[in-house]
Amino acid sequence: MNLEIEAKNLEQKQLFVTGIGTEIGKTVCSAILTKYFKADYWKPVQSGDLDLSDSMKISNWVGENTICYSETYRFQLAASPHQSAKEEGITIDLNEFKLPDTSNNLIVEGAGGLMVPLNDNEFIIDLIEKLNIPTALVVKNYLGCINHTLLSISALAQRKIKLEYLILNGDFPQDTERVICKNIPSETKIIRIPDLKNITKESIENIVKQLEKIE
Repeated sequence: MNLEIEAKNLEQKQLFVTGIGTEIGKTVCSAILTKYFKADYWKPVQSGDLDLSDSMKISNWVGENTICYSETYRFQLAASPHQSAKEEGITIDLNEFKLPDTSNNLIVEGAGGLMVPLNDNEFIIDLIEKLNIPTALVVKNYLGCINHTLLSISALAQRKIKLEYLILNGDFPQDTERVICKNIPSETKIIRIPDLKNITKESIENIVKQLEKIE
């Protein structure tokens, strides 16, 4: 029986979706991954937009049957988590974060990029390290995205955090894509997501159908 449980855990897909910055489509990409892997979803920290949180968006886009676990911290102010927490007289404690107890696949979505502060001393990358799961790095094309991408890849490598997927969200100039893809770890897989102008449950499902098989 223990061997069966161990084998099942080895097959479980757990991913922390992070990005090279903010407003680059982490939630859309998380919805696609959640749908593709038939996974549960967890947003550890929600800052602002409590009336339409990322968990609510995932539920709307992926389906009501998707299990979205409650955030560990929820704040009113739409700002960096450390600032949102301070506004409410709270200090975010890294020890409060624990992966949901599930045997299903799990997609975890961060806030902003790797160096977004949770408190004065700890950052999103520290949370990833504590949870000890691989990452999917979302990249969007803009002036400076090569620099931000390679810095993010370097930061993950320094912490020995596995970069399982690089997600190219939208269209990229050929030269930009070539440089980025040439500088990822050899074991990292690339996922290409087309531009989504209108994000709906149907458009998410269509993207999932178009994706090549993801291991």
